[in-house]
Amino acid sequence: ESFMTHITIKDLCLSFPHKVCFESFSAHVLDGSRIGIVGVNGSGKSTLLKMIAGVVTPADGVIQTCAGNQIGYVPQLIDGVDSLSGGQRFNTELTKVLACDPDVLLLDEPTNHLDHRNRQALVRLLRAYRGTLIIVTHDIELLRRAVDTVWHIDQGKIHVFHGDYDDYMRERRIRRSGIEDELSRLHRHKKEIHASLMKEQSRAKKSSSHGEKMIEQRKWPTVTSGAKARRAAETTGAKKSVIRGERDDLYEKLSDLRLPEIIKPTFILTADDSRMQTLVSISDGRIGYEVGQCIISDVYLSVLSGERVAFLGDNGSGKSTLVKGILNGTSVFKSGEWLAPKAEDIGYLDQSYATLDRKKTVFETIKDCVPDWEDAAIRKHLNDYLFRKNEEVNSRVENLSGGECARLSLAQIGARTPKLLILDEITNNLDLEARGHVIDVLNTFPGAMIIVSHDADFLNEIGITTSYHVSGG
Repeated sequence: ESFMTHITIKDLCLSFPHKVCFESFSAHVLDGSRIGIVGVNGSGKSTLLKMIAGVVTPADGVIQTCAGNQIGYVPQLIDGVDSLSGGQRFNTELTKVLACDPDVLLLDEPTNHLDHRNRQALVRLLRAYRGTLIIVTHDIELLRRAVDTVWHIDQGKIHVFHGDYDDYMRERRIRRSGIEDELSRLHRHKKEIHASLMKEQSRAKKSSSHGEKMIEQRKWPTVTSGAKARRAAETTGAKKSVIRGERDDLYEKLSDLRLPEIIKPTFILTADDSRMQTLVSISDGRIGYEVGQCIISDVYLSVLSGERVAFLGDNGSGKSTLVKGILNGTSVFKSGEWLAPKAEDIGYLDQSYATLDRKKTVFETIKDCVPDWEDAAIRKHLNDYLFRKNEEVNSRVENLSGGECARLSLAQIGARTPKLLILDEITNNLDLEARGHVIDVLNTFPGAMIIVSHDADFLNEIGITTSYHVSGG
C-alpha cells in the first residue's frame, strides 16, 4: 500500500519572551508513522502536540492535515471527576477518543499515572494501533516499544532520528566522543604550530642580531631578514586562524549534542548511622483511615539499614497508606506493632515535592536545613546538585521546573542525610535527563530506601533488594 502524507509541517516556530523552544521545523508525517517527542521539561513538547491537534494556533509556520482526517488527542492534565484517580481519568478519556476511530492519535505523557498492569495494556494497545501515532513521553519503555522515530527538542532545534530512543542516545554518544577526539587533535596541532613559531622566532632573532652586525659592517641589504621573519609569522597566523575556525565549528556541533551533566552527589552520614540495624519492623499491622475500618491488614515486614525495598501494587491498592503508617501520619489509624525511625531520621519525597517551601529561594532552602554551614559550603553543596549560576542559586522554588525541584529535594537530603529515605512516585513527571539525575543520586545514597513506583526500569536501575506486593488488602 502506498503511504500518504498525513500531516505536513512547514517552518514551525515556538518562542516565549524569555526563550526560543524551536524554530523553522519542517517535516512530513506519513500515514502509520510512530513518533515519540522527547526533550527536557519546558522545551515545548506539549505545545507542539497541541499545535498538531489544532488546539493551539502556531504564531509562525503552518501545519496541514489531510482533509477528512480524524484526530484523537488526549492531553496530559485531564479535568474531570475528583473521585477518579489520574489513571482512571486517562483510561476513560482514551476509550472515548478511540471510539471515534481516529486516523491520528496524539497522547501527552500517557503513562504518568498508570500502574504496571495498565502500562503494559497501553503498550499492547499502541502496538496494535494501525493509524499514525505521536506521543510526548519520558517513559523509556514506551519509547523502546511503541515508536520508531524520535523528535528531540533540544537547544532551540528539533532533531529527527529514525530509530528508538536507545539507538538515538547511542548515536549521540558516538558523535560526541568523535567530536571530542577531533577537538583534542586540534589542540595538539595548535601546540605544534605554536612551538614551530617559537622556534622560527628565535631563529629569526638570532639571524637578525647576526644580520644587524653584518649590516653595520655593510655586508648585505636590510630587506630580506625582516621579510623572512614576517612570512613565518604570517603562515603561522593563517594556520592558527584556520584552527580557530575549525574549533568554533566543532564547539557548535558539540553544543548541539549536549548530553546531560552527571551529578556527583555528596551525603553527610556518620559511620555509626550506617551500621547494620533494623530500621522498620511491622508485625500483625492493620491500617485504615477511620477507627474500625481497615485498608490493609496482616502486615509483616522489616527494613534493615542499607536495604532497598519497593512497594508494588495497582492504583488505589494502599501503598501510600502503608507509607503514611511508617511516617506515623495523623490521618491514619493503625494497630499491631509498628517500629520506625524518629521523624528527623526519615527523608520523605513525593512527586509534589511537599518538603519545599514555594516562596523560598534555592539557597535559603538548603540554609534552613544546615543553618551552621558557611555560605560558601552551601554554594559548593548546591553546585554538586547542578545549581551553579547565581540566578539558579537565587531562584525561587515556585519558578523551578519539576526536574529542578527533584534535584533540590535531593540536595536537602544530601545536606541532612536521613537513615531512611521514602520515595513516592518520584519519577512521574520528570524528563529523561532529570530522571537520570535522580537515579545517579539514589545509586550513591548510603542509607535504606522504601520506594513506591510503577516504573519497572527505574526500580531496576536503582538496585531494589526486596519487593512487597500490596493487593486485595
